[in-house]
Amino acid sequence: MLQINEHISLADWEIEISQIRAQGAGGQNVNKVSSAVHLRFDIQRSSLPAEVKQRLLALADQRISKDGVIIIKAQSFRTLELNREDALQRLAQLIGEALKQQRPRRPTRPTRSSQQKRMDKKTHKGQIKALRGRIEP
Repeated sequence: MLQINEHISLADWEIEISQIRAQGAGGQNVNKVSSAVHLRFDIQRSSLPAEVKQRLLALADQRISKDGVIIIKAQSFRTLELNREDALQRLAQLIGEALKQQRPRRPTRPTRSSQQKRMDKKTHKGQIKALRGRIEP
């Protein structure tokens, strides 16, 4: 069971973890030991609240496929257990991002002085460009 926060937790059946061989530069054991982890989490089939599912699917994250499956590959550590913990931690962090409610954006207006400064700069630039003309003898 993966605890996200005090209200939300994920059961073991919701998270599919498979071990794979790590990629990258070789060492003595890299081609023989499957120490990397592939974690798959199907958002639609999960027990998360519908609102959190929608926010997760709306996230612009490359780890979320078009089918709504989160795929996390962990291969930072040399042992399978540490990579598994790392993958679960990254999944919890990703779901935690979706739990945060964003405040609605309130459109702001430029201040009167900033508008006035902008217009003064435009006038000044126009005057400079007007002086670049041909000089009459």
